[in-house]
Amino acid sequence: MKAIAVMRGGAPVAPNVELVDLPEPEPGPGEVRIRTEASALNHLDLWVGAGLPGIDRPYPLVTGSDGVGVVDVVGDDVDPAWLGRRVMMNAAVDVGEPARPGLVPAGEVFEVIGEHGPGAMAESFVAPASNLVDIGDADPVQAAAFGLAHLTAWRMVTTRGGVRPGDLVLIPGIGGGVALAALGICRHLGATVIVTSRHQWKLDRARELGAAETILDTGEDWGRAVRAATGKRGVDVCLDSVGKAIHGACIRSLARGGRFVTCGCTTGPDATTDLARIFWNQLSLHGSTMGDMAEFREVVRLFLDGRLETVIDAVAGPEAGPDQFARLERGEQFGKLVIDWRA
Repeated sequence: MKAIAVMRGGAPVAPNVELVDLPEPEPGPGEVRIRTEASALNHLDLWVGAGLPGIDRPYPLVTGSDGVGVVDVVGDDVDPAWLGRRVMMNAAVDVGEPARPGLVPAGEVFEVIGEHGPGAMAESFVAPASNLVDIGDADPVQAAAFGLAHLTAWRMVTTRGGVRPGDLVLIPGIGGGVALAALGICRHLGATVIVTSRHQWKLDRARELGAAETILDTGEDWGRAVRAATGKRGVDVCLDSVGKAIHGACIRSLARGGRFVTCGCTTGPDATTDLARIFWNQLSLHGSTMGDMAEFREVVRLFLDGRLETVIDAVAGPEAGPDQFARLERGEQFGKLVIDWRA
């Protein structure tokens, strides 16, 4: 089968990406094989491609944590009724670690398809049947762009951030898949959203999508600009995936009792924070990663009902895989980059 594979580790990743022929995967017990119609890139593909500590996968490796296609083979202990159905996968696979009261609840420890094992950047991929949702006649390209980003954002916004109608929400670094998914979800819930970006054109696009306020990140502390935009009050929730470079501004943007939610750190994990502001203003800091199948089904239902939409930057065939990796690595995209395998 054709696959978009990372041939060797290191950064930048894009020069190491090639379209190659690899053996077709076979499903194990409880799994199905899916003939890929569309798959989408996430920043996770870059981290995996460069080589993640603790993830020992041989090169060439296939990434891809967003995939949609038609089931063509089922493994042992899988209902044959899955055959021929168009499905979207939740790449976050519960590893079954038991709950630890007060620490880790059941269903909160994940391994990720495309990270811990081969993903959907290929003509076929394998996933547990328990991690699939039948999406019927939904557009495969739109569905592939929806999955992981919206699941991650849904957990950030609802489960962790507790966003309510009327809340003021800050989303820094608008343009990536999770940030745009969070914008759409917050608007769906009736929250008012402020976004930042280093690019004016991205701010203009975000306003078209419903952002109430936009702030240009010039490299200075934009926390004051957020407070000015909120009448000095600050925001109720900050949903961040940028990390170190803007952490201080995020904390300074929060109102008393505000919630900071992080799902990533593309600019680095070792941020300097402000403990005095955190305890004095009684702020809450929450980590968030992906989501379980109940959350996945809930947010996918909103997609299938037409209440949430995806933002797609570009759609290309498999031969353009290296170029799509390069575009993601340069941070040029506004929305998702999708590979259409049907051509």
